[in-house]
Parts: sequence; C-alpha cells; structure tokens
Amino acid sequence: MSDHPVLIEAEFDPKVRDYWLWSGTLPFVMLIITIPLAILYYIIGRLFINQYLARLGCTLTDRTLEIRKGIFNRVESTIPLVKITDLQMFQGPLMRYMGLHGFRVETAGQSVGPGASLVNMVGIVDTPGFRKAVLAQRDRLSSGDRTEIPAAQAPAEGDALLDEVRSIRQALDRLAARMGESPRG
Repeated sequence: MSDHPVLIEAEFDPKVRDYWLWSGTLPFVMLIITIPLAILYYIIGRLFINQYLARLGCTLTDRTLEIRKGIFNRVESTIPLVKITDLQMFQGPLMRYMGLHGFRVETAGQSVGPGASLVNMVGIVDTPGFRKAVLAQRDRLSSGDRTEIPAAQAPAEGDALLDEVRSIRQALDRLAARMGESPRG
C-alpha cells in the first residue's frame, strides 16, 4: 500500500478460523430454535473464512500501520503512527479459551464516536508483542528518534528541506524563550 519500509508483517494464528466460526454459530445454538441456521452458518462460514483470512493483513512500516481485509468489500486502511493514541487489547471468553487476543486501534481525531475504535484486529500471533512494537515505533517517531528508519529513507544532512525545518524550529525556540516559555525539546 505504501512506499515505507516494512518493519513487521503480522501473521495470523490458524485458530482464528475456529474462533470466527464458533463466535457466529454459538448464538444460533443458544436459541435452540435456530439450530438449523447454526448448521447453515457453519457450512457457509467455512467456505468464506479461508478467503477472508487470505486477504487479511496487518503491516507495521516505519511510519504507518496498514490494515487490509474483506472479501466482497475490501478495505485498506493506512493509519499514521503519530495519530495512534492507543492500541487497546481485548479478549473475550471464547478468545481466552482459544488462546487468542485482539486489539483496537484508537486514533486522535477519529470520527466513529466515543468508545469506538477505528480498526479491530483479532488473531495476530503474539498480539502483545505486535502491540508493543507498534507503540514503540510510534514513540520513536514522536521523540524524533530515527533509528528504525533505514538510511536510504532518512533525509541527507545537507537536504534543503531538512535545513529549512531546523531553522524554523530554532526560530520557534528563540520566540518561546523571549515569551518566557521553555522551548520544546
């Protein structure tokens, strides 16, 4: 989706197939009268879940989190790391039983409403480790640390744009000092 270097490509646990099948089937079974629908859902679900999983992807680049999913309605989301406010982990009873985790991506300025998330991902292998890597890269970008960015992508020291940004930053620091505020670090 983007030209940014890939840091981590998420892998999905094969148990996520069973989770998706059972999370849809169990409500039908619980209502007893809808058990025939549960059987139908299970059969049809098995046909589509493999296709869905084949198109599912989550990639951490040096500047973005890229999400791909969908069979009929394909969605590709590119979320700038600096906009991510939280990656909330969740795990329901069925997920706990199957050893799966999920996370919700929450961003600054999202318009989906309070308590809602921009993207939900379930079944990434080592979800806590992936979450930690995304938040660590976000923090590196926020602090200006460029250690994860390959040298080919980092601007050269003599780059005119970089020199201009540095001079603007110095001017802002001088202005803040004159106004009695501490300059940003």
